[in-house]
Amino acid sequence: VVSTQSTGQPVRKVQQATHFKRVTAPDREDPTRMKNDYLSPCSPGDQGAFETNWMNIKGVDLLEPMVDMNDMLRALTNCRPTVGQDDLEQHVQFTKDFGQEG
Repeated sequence: VVSTQSTGQPVRKVQQATHFKRVTAPDREDPTRMKNDYLSPCSPGDQGAFETNWMNIKGVDLLEPMVDMNDMLRALTNCRPTVGQDDLEQHVQFTKDFGQEG
């Protein structure tokens, strides 16, 4: 669940960004070449930042941010438990009855 939530964070960054800047990255069609006109979300204070939103950027020009540790931590704090107390108690009882190996 955490990994699923964290992989959505770059999309949210793009959607919520008010500023973008030009960045250099490997060309999608030829990774051996560098392309220096991708647009990536950034802070308004970043050098080269300009105000726009993702709706004004062509998909081929957009460089989505990579998932980073902050994305994982944010997802971890926002995730709800997937196992309830009843499930845990059933597992404990099963282990008592049948042992770890079942």
